[in-house]
Amino acid sequence: MTDYSSIDFSGLEALTADEVVTHSLVSDIRTRGGRTIALITLHNGRDHKRPNTIGPRTLAELDGVLETLRARAAAGEIDAVAITGKPYIFAAGADLSQISALRERKDALLIAQQGHHVLGKLSDLGVPSFAFVNGLALGGGTEIALNSTYRTVDSSAAAIALPEVFLGLVPGWGGAYLLPNLIGIENALEVVISNPLKQNRTLKPQQAFELGIFDAIFPPANYLEDSLAWADGVLAGTIKVERRNAPGKIERLTKWPVAIKVARGMLESRIGTVPRAPYRALDLLDKARSGTRAEGFAREDEALADLIAGDQFAASMYAFDLVQKRAKRPVGAPDRSLARKVTKVGVIGAGLMASQFALLFLRRLEVPVLITDVDQARVDKGLAYIHEEIAKLEQKGRLDGDAANRLRALVHGTIDKAEYADCDFVIEAVFEETKVKQDVFAEIERIVSPEAILATNTSSLSVEEIGSVLAHPERLVGFHFFNPVAVMPLIEVVRTPQASEEALATAYAVAKDLRKNAIGSADAPGFIVNRLLAKVMGEAARAIDEGTPLMTVERAFAPLGLPMTPFQLIDLVGWKVAAHVQDTMVSHFPDRFHASANLHALADLPQAVEKDRSGRVTGWTKDAQKALSVGSSPVSEQEILRRVEDELAREIRIMLDEGVVPEVEDIDLALILGAGWPFIDGGASVYLDRVGASERVSGGTFHDPVIRGVDA
Repeated sequence: MTDYSSIDFSGLEALTADEVVTHSLVSDIRTRGGRTIALITLHNGRDHKRPNTIGPRTLAELDGVLETLRARAAAGEIDAVAITGKPYIFAAGADLSQISALRERKDALLIAQQGHHVLGKLSDLGVPSFAFVNGLALGGGTEIALNSTYRTVDSSAAAIALPEVFLGLVPGWGGAYLLPNLIGIENALEVVISNPLKQNRTLKPQQAFELGIFDAIFPPANYLEDSLAWADGVLAGTIKVERRNAPGKIERLTKWPVAIKVARGMLESRIGTVPRAPYRALDLLDKARSGTRAEGFAREDEALADLIAGDQFAASMYAFDLVQKRAKRPVGAPDRSLARKVTKVGVIGAGLMASQFALLFLRRLEVPVLITDVDQARVDKGLAYIHEEIAKLEQKGRLDGDAANRLRALVHGTIDKAEYADCDFVIEAVFEETKVKQDVFAEIERIVSPEAILATNTSSLSVEEIGSVLAHPERLVGFHFFNPVAVMPLIEVVRTPQASEEALATAYAVAKDLRKNAIGSADAPGFIVNRLLAKVMGEAARAIDEGTPLMTVERAFAPLGLPMTPFQLIDLVGWKVAAHVQDTMVSHFPDRFHASANLHALADLPQAVEKDRSGRVTGWTKDAQKALSVGSSPVSEQEILRRVEDELAREIRIMLDEGVVPEVEDIDLALILGAGWPFIDGGASVYLDRVGASERVSGGTFHDPVIRGVDA
């Protein structure tokens, strides 16, 4: 096994000279029981907006502190060591900016080994160690706690998680070995693999405590004092720490391998086999069933080094940076001071989409919301849906009784458009047809004040054309949500040549208040996401029209790593919708987009595809087989993939040349947030550069240098 003490880690510090060091500040605490606990407080000298992170220099400093404390423990000066964080923050894990700066695999291996070397000392100080997790603990922060002898958590901590798989990595500082041996394999699979793949879901402190990650949980008012008193009791023997999943109680022979097998099958059906990190994590969890801690740590070292050095992590870091930074500062957004204040929202329509809008505006803005439709019955149906959803939130404990009643009181339905007179922001969610939307806005403009902002949720129609009937088209913006409204984080804010700075500023401000990420788009067909999804769906339909078997087409797209196959996506959004989007794009760009009569034929059927339990397409229905009219020139998976890669690269280049968005980063961000494009691709442009599609279609790449792994 690796002898970490013989490894020279000093070279890492030279590679990470700009690291924001999280210092290890030590103070001795004398307990009521007369014991001395050396308390390490992790603090990077910044406020809570810059969480504690862990890089080579942070680890080196912590290493020196732990060695000093080991000597003090041997001398009988201290009875225990505890570690906590600055206010609200324990540690947000590895400093990813420093990790991604490592340019060779050998350096990636060193950072994995250094983490094990230092954090592993928390279990080998000669005295017990306690982790007092007083706030946010992610990745390496959670692993600090796992390496400690005992753990407590503040009930108000923002989040507890091991999110590495989401970023194309694995828990590599002990988490993949220690966690399953602490809480059992099923729970560990949830924390290490399932949660990261569910939009990076995290644990609340109570959930983490119930899983067995923590031995005690205390409220924030006296968290540190309570934790110290609890630790004193543990040291005195008056408090017995009972762990229901203690190593001797974990069943390993049957349950463990079965859980791994089930998880592997679920991964293959949900995400395919392209993403590397989930499968490396699964292998580590599988092997954690037996063997020593040292063996487990050595396996983590190799896995982490391989992944850090790989293309998928490089792409993930590019995507992560987009989501963490660019998404928070939308390019082209006017100054927020220009935004109009929104005190009442009008939603035109009372169908499912409109009702989802109304509920979101209610919950996030907490202002009066008005809905309308062509008759009272539809209005009542929309109101009933909103009230039912509020009741569900109340039942789940996400709203208390007072908040739920307040929201119910704020929403109102009417067929009298005159009630819209005092709305500041009016959004339509009516049938996707230009004339219908024009009629709606022409009517409402005569009612609302001259300062009111109008928004259309069109997914592909020209916003400028919709607004051409208005006396003041400058007040109209595109405000395109993605379905399901409550879940999808993206809103495309579409600017027309007439749109005022005030209208755009208000749209961006409202999107932020809704806790959505806004990305600006020119008023171009399909805007950003649907334009490129139309490329994907169009190439899939083209291959079917040529006579290619359905499952060949579905498999062809696997290397893209998309969350859904093309026809799974079409079945989700609706065959009529997909056919309409394709028709819209073909009407504008007949030489670049494929129109498929088969899409329309399938749209008339009650069901076009057969699917398995996981939702994956398995074949055509009998009705679909009869309805299809296909050629006799099937193409291979390789040819389909090359086509879609080249067509995406060509269309993205055209969109940039046309000024649909300022930079390719906005296209990638839109695909990540609006279409679930995987981090491991870096959106689309990084992948297209890497596979050569960008070079093939335009003689150049989107990124220079191409974003690749450290050893590429």
